[in-house]
Amino acid sequence: MEVKIAENAGFCFGVKRAMNMAWDELENKGDSQVYSLGPLIHNKQAVDKYKEKGLIEIDSLDEIPNDRKLIIRSHGVAKKIYTDSQSKNMDIVDTTCPYVKKIHDIVKEFSDKGYKIIIVGNAIHPEIIGINGWCNNEAYVINSEEEINSISFNDNDQYCVVSQTTANLDSFDRIVEKLQSKIENLIVKNTICFATKERQLSAIDLANEVDCMVVIGGKHSSNTQKLVNICKDIVPTFSIETKEELELEKLKGFKIAGVTAGASTPDWIIDEVIEYLKEI
Repeated sequence: MEVKIAENAGFCFGVKRAMNMAWDELENKGDSQVYSLGPLIHNKQAVDKYKEKGLIEIDSLDEIPNDRKLIIRSHGVAKKIYTDSQSKNMDIVDTTCPYVKKIHDIVKEFSDKGYKIIIVGNAIHPEIIGINGWCNNEAYVINSEEEINSISFNDNDQYCVVSQTTANLDSFDRIVEKLQSKIENLIVKNTICFATKERQLSAIDLANEVDCMVVIGGKHSSNTQKLVNICKDIVPTFSIETKEELELEKLKGFKIAGVTAGASTPDWIIDEVIEYLKEI
């Protein structure tokens, strides 16, 4: 099988930064304990390597004794997490993606000015939960044009809309267009990160050149699943986390396969998939 690889795939800047910072802490931890609030990134295989190195993953600050080291993961957290961790005298290692941190700053700035905040994204995704925590958890969170219909906007209020960094470009534009038709005082901040835009556009280009697409990444990874949805609108698409999920019988009918990967997918997993496909 001929295999073509998307121009932009795999680890993005924010994920690389988070993983390198966390690994450095584990390398130098000695006898001390290092915790992370939730998984560092949405890739089980990569995160497991860090657990083997000694990283302790927890879901709440209540699970950590005082005076411990806490890694804030790449998705970012609410303002309250910083306040609560300080009260427990924790040593914070903040690996929040700078693009996510920028959204926190925007949301806090406009919320402090009295604007109502609208976040485009998945309400239960940790990045969105963290962003909402910078405007007192009072944001409107919407993920589709249809959801706008259930919201009553006040003509006397001002609104600021931001986006999850991994949102779909076309979907965000459509949602903003509908919001603009309903809200007179609306400021739009397109906070989809550059790496997400690059991956989506290169995936579209590649999907138009091949017989099928293989998208590698975590099942809970927002940016990976956006790539899956984009590609499957063009060609048959297989969503996998590792090469073991590839089904030979389903792939035999294709001559040219395209490969892309989410921003949390390590190079070694991508390489294994590519080698497997080439052997078909």
